[in-house]
Amino acid sequence: MWKYEHSIETSATPEAIWRLWADVENWGTWNAEIEKIEMDGPFAAGTHITMTPPGDDPVLLRISEVVENELFVDEARFNGLLLRTIHQIDRIDQNRIRVAYRMEITGIGADEAGPEIGPGITADWPETMASLAELALR
Repeated sequence: MWKYEHSIETSATPEAIWRLWADVENWGTWNAEIEKIEMDGPFAAGTHITMTPPGDDPVLLRISEVVENELFVDEARFNGLLLRTIHQIDRIDQNRIRVAYRMEITGIGADEAGPEIGPGITADWPETMASLAELALR
């Protein structure tokens, strides 16, 4: 298994972060790594998201878990690998929350492939999460 996590602290509310996460069609307003995005249903487990990074092929994601105002998990599969991204909100105190993204790559060859593909996938997380938090504060 290969894993990576990045988190930030913010005074945004869990509800404000959640509204931005649940508004999938507008993820590109705070995530520069999205050129086009489409969803085939509600923001719920089982729904598929097709996300196209700039100049790249579309990536098919499946939402596997949703807990409103707390977390959602999306999964992508390719070449025998499962790429699982956990997006989580934890309350630190009355005025602060921690927002964390965690990627886990499992499957055949994950120990070799994870270090090769994982850093490229997660490289923009600090900027993306900062943009998310900034927008949530407005």
